[in-house]
Amino acid sequence: MRFVEEGDRIVDRAKTRGPYAKTAARRAEIVRAARACFAEHGYANSSLRTIAERAGITHAGLLHHFRDKDELLAEVLAQRDSEEWRQGLEEVEGIDQLGSYLAGLIQRHQRAPELMRLWIELAAAASRPDHPAHTYFVERYELSRAQFVEGLPNEAARTRLREGVSPESAAVLFQAVLNGLQLQWVLQQDLDVVGPVTDFVRLLFAQDDDAGDTA
Repeated sequence: MRFVEEGDRIVDRAKTRGPYAKTAARRAEIVRAARACFAEHGYANSSLRTIAERAGITHAGLLHHFRDKDELLAEVLAQRDSEEWRQGLEEVEGIDQLGSYLAGLIQRHQRAPELMRLWIELAAAASRPDHPAHTYFVERYELSRAQFVEGLPNEAARTRLREGVSPESAAVLFQAVLNGLQLQWVLQQDLDVVGPVTDFVRLLFAQDDDAGDTA
């Protein structure tokens, strides 16, 4: 499993015809059904038969597309990641929008706590090199870091970083903070993690007033 860049996705969609188009559409229906079941009932309480029924196919038909529930879970989480990346590219035009976007992202995750918990569990399991999702998570983090660095394309944006912090280091810090805050919230769901993520953005990037003071 690997992430495909947006240009490749467009090409793939353009080539999708005939039986393959039907297969892709059926897989998408199964993934939507699984995502809803996992969010509503949890991973352990969602059987493949229940997911198949929700998707409008037989159990055998589902197994034609996905070997087991673990593979289906990985696809559900990959779909969520892809949606969020596209949304981030559309909504975040600069540093000033980053804090509010991340706050909204965490709030959306909090509305589906079971998916948040499943993502954390799968990411931890995938730390083993022989895990089926290991390559996916390695490439996911690489892509996330690269997108962050590319999002600081000019000298003006890079100079907003606090002195001594490189874009590459900031990208790693962002992943650590987002993942850590969500793990803490899963453990203690009355904990405020939205405020800290916006505070972190302010700590990492100088605000316009700060930049003016040091100019």
